[in-house]
Amino acid sequence: MPELPEVEALAEFLRGHALGAVIGRVDVAAMSVLKTFDPPVTALQGRDVTGVERYGKYLAIDAGGLWLVVHLAKAGWLRWSDTPSQTPPRPGKGPLAIRVHLFTTDAETPAFDLTEAGTKKRLAVWVVDDPASVPGIARLGPDALTVTEPEFARIVRSVSSRIKTALTDQSLVAGIGNAYSDEILHTARISPFATAKNLTDEQVAALYDAMRSELVDAVERSVGQDAARLKGEKRSGMEVHGRAGQTCPVCGDTVREVAYAERSFQYCPTCQTGGKILADRRMSRLLK
Repeated sequence: MPELPEVEALAEFLRGHALGAVIGRVDVAAMSVLKTFDPPVTALQGRDVTGVERYGKYLAIDAGGLWLVVHLAKAGWLRWSDTPSQTPPRPGKGPLAIRVHLFTTDAETPAFDLTEAGTKKRLAVWVVDDPASVPGIARLGPDALTVTEPEFARIVRSVSSRIKTALTDQSLVAGIGNAYSDEILHTARISPFATAKNLTDEQVAALYDAMRSELVDAVERSVGQDAARLKGEKRSGMEVHGRAGQTCPVCGDTVREVAYAERSFQYCPTCQTGGKILADRRMSRLLK
């Protein structure tokens, strides 16, 4: 799932490639991704791209006061093409959801595609006068890159859920998902199952520092990358997430995994849980 660093990098990519361009034809291949119908997506046509913003994990493209807002969800992505096909796509064929054609100031005609892999379609697109009218954006907490340490401490102290859950709750702190929460907790040496409000002052401070360092580092590595390379760049910076069974680069222990619902998370027992192996719910179900 694209998280804060990748969405920020995509926003910066569009600022460098689409700013000042005029939106041409907008091809919709999957009507299900459109969450608003008034104004219609065709209202974007003929408008200049005047800005690109990020709200948590939402990407927002300003077309002269009319906004195209995108949430890439778990399997969505943005793909850029300098020479896109001019043939309108066939609805329901392949991963393409929306293609936005552009006319640049250099008389070029690129396009960007919004795509989604897999069968569970959760990519969402809104056309609105104000990004704040998108329900998910309206519910966002302070951004993970701008929240102050005292504000972050107050937020952590206010919730009784596990810290892993709290970090990924967009209404508390915006921008962190499953992958970076694993990395942040590993860097801070805190168990994913620790109760948020019970963390010590030292742990909260370490968590804040880890959040800042992990996200700032990921943004610095990601911004400037071609959109097609961002997924690989995200994986390359991970020490525990997605690396179950591999060696922790900090202590040499084996990275472990816990699965729940449709997700899983990874952690290092030595670094985070005092050597304790957390119960994997998949195994617990099989043993019943």
